[in-house]
Amino acid sequence: MALDEGSLEHGSEDETTALHRASTEEDMGEVDEPQTFLDEQAQNFTLRGLSVGLAIGVIICFSNTYFGLQTGWISGMTMPASLIGFAFFKSISKHLDYPFTPVENVLVQTVAGAVGTMPLGCGFVGVIPALNYLLKPEENGPMQLSATKLILWSLGICFFGVVCAIPLRKQLIIREQLKFPTGTATALIISVLHGGGDDAKIARHECGLETARRRSVDILRSRSRSQDMLRRSSSVSGIPRDTAGILQAVPSISDGVAGPDEQGLPRGQEGDWKAKIRLLVVAFGISATYTLSSYFIPQIHDLPIFGLSLANDWLWTLNPSPAYVGQGIIMGPATTLHMLLGAIVGWGVMSPLAKWEGWASGPVDDWQSGSKGWIVWVSLAIMLADSIISLGWLVLRTLTINGPQWYGKARENVRNGNVWGLLGFQHPQGGSYTALASSEHSTAHHLRSRSVSQSKRKVEKDDIPEVDAPPAHLVPNHVVLALLAVSIAFCVLAIRTVFGTLVPYYAIILAIVLALLLSIMGVRAQGETDLNPVSGISKLTQLFFALIIPSSDPNAVTINLIAGAISESGALQAGDMMQDLKTGHLLGASPRAQFYGQMIGSAVGAVVSAGVYKLYTSVYEVPGGLFQVPTGYVWIFTARLVTGKGLPHMAWQWALGAGILFAVMTALRIKGQGRWWQAWVPGGIAVAVFITLRPLHLQGQSVA
Repeated sequence: MALDEGSLEHGSEDETTALHRASTEEDMGEVDEPQTFLDEQAQNFTLRGLSVGLAIGVIICFSNTYFGLQTGWISGMTMPASLIGFAFFKSISKHLDYPFTPVENVLVQTVAGAVGTMPLGCGFVGVIPALNYLLKPEENGPMQLSATKLILWSLGICFFGVVCAIPLRKQLIIREQLKFPTGTATALIISVLHGGGDDAKIARHECGLETARRRSVDILRSRSRSQDMLRRSSSVSGIPRDTAGILQAVPSISDGVAGPDEQGLPRGQEGDWKAKIRLLVVAFGISATYTLSSYFIPQIHDLPIFGLSLANDWLWTLNPSPAYVGQGIIMGPATTLHMLLGAIVGWGVMSPLAKWEGWASGPVDDWQSGSKGWIVWVSLAIMLADSIISLGWLVLRTLTINGPQWYGKARENVRNGNVWGLLGFQHPQGGSYTALASSEHSTAHHLRSRSVSQSKRKVEKDDIPEVDAPPAHLVPNHVVLALLAVSIAFCVLAIRTVFGTLVPYYAIILAIVLALLLSIMGVRAQGETDLNPVSGISKLTQLFFALIIPSSDPNAVTINLIAGAISESGALQAGDMMQDLKTGHLLGASPRAQFYGQMIGSAVGAVVSAGVYKLYTSVYEVPGGLFQVPTGYVWIFTARLVTGKGLPHMAWQWALGAGILFAVMTALRIKGQGRWWQAWVPGGIAVAVFITLRPLHLQGQSVA
């Protein structure tokens, strides 16, 4: 695993670079390299791009906190963020000093995604509500954390996962060329939004679109391997990743599209985009009107469409929020059908059965004595089974495929006394790319012909040199090491300051180390399947801490919750950073600009998400009718389960059976990866999450 920095050997030059330089010098004359680099960096990281990304991210943050407290299910929104950013800059294009470019759009969606996912990354839809409202007095709860402490907690856990992702980029994106389907789809849609014809030659000089052409082989490979993935829906612990149909509808960057008009749109699409923006405004107005009305008329949140008896006795109602319809459209049919199955099994079968048999004799809506709390244990078993099988297969497959190669490299480094090589400090092999002006002569012809021939014969990875960004665009090794050390130290001090002696230093440090290790597995899983199993990673961390923290410790549940939150945050941040880096790699964006954008977005998102959480919890009752915080109950029940607090009557038998069943289901999904029937095998996480949720949240998504 090499840290993400390197340079070409002096005097060495790959074929593509040589051809490009020759053609560029022929068409444009000598190029001032320092000035070119400064111009290029200026386009990769701009104040206007950063500002728009932050603004979009704040909107996403409000939305994700709202839905997360209701359902535990949030959206990453990287592609919508790039679309909104493009629409905004298009609307003011006549007033811009220089055009809005693809690499700038990469910055916008990177920053927006970093801000928007903070409600999950900082635990404000799960762990924090569990600590604030669900801890019992004998567990040293409930804890009342001030806004200052919440901000300090958020800032403490939001950085180390981002830094952790940078050393993984070289191995997973450049060498192994993992798919990262969402990142690939985002790159393709950005490239089409910005056009790519001859009239955009100057824009390509500034933004590096020609760089994406040079990597057309990489795009072709990524597209062909990710189309099947994009037909299905997956999630990042509730972050839907279904982008079905986008890749088929979006032409490849190397296919060419109509040249853009003076405002940056492909010719013939000006009226079409205006219509789509009007549709966006109308949909926003309808949703806003419903949300405002529901605040004054809360009854429209729970419509008894199946009759008053089912509504009052078994909680079968409908929430017709347009936002749920929109979420269902993004998720796609596979995921929503699996969620609907979970709701039917949980609330249509197990809940009445537990009530009638006397296993949960209290009111159905009671988390402690009712069937609502009883079925959570079955949901937990399904989550754990799915997590263990998925991560176990990932580890086994990785070791089987890459183990011999890693072992051989380690032996060679030991034999040569190369200590830095053991730690992954290596210079990249192969050429680098630069975002210079396009050439219409030998370079383009050479690359197009090579791309076509390679895609036809399905070349192996070894047939293509490792083409990476220029060294000046990479994050230096010393910066990575310094920021990793500082972010870990800050995390330890922040958690210790917030929770005091409740959480010992060794537990915090061990949780961070475990988070870094599990993040590597999570990122690899995301690269291969588009699923970052952060929920499973957090549950495995909770299981591990149950083994080292005795159940007799009065703080065992609190330590368990915080350790799980640290691992979830690290895995989520690393996964998001890698998806964005994949997008940037395909479009020629600077990894350094993306990294700094993600760090700034994470910092702002940490502060904003803490404020939004405080706002919602001060206005609404939590847990209550609108915000039931189901994920908080999942967290606290898992902590109590693994620390030996016991289960309700007959819960363990049903939990065991469901765990075995979905272990088999998960194995079948792994076996059927890329096959037509895999979408019909229920996904464990989707089913489990919506076993715990009342059906009112789901029906709008299923209808969509």
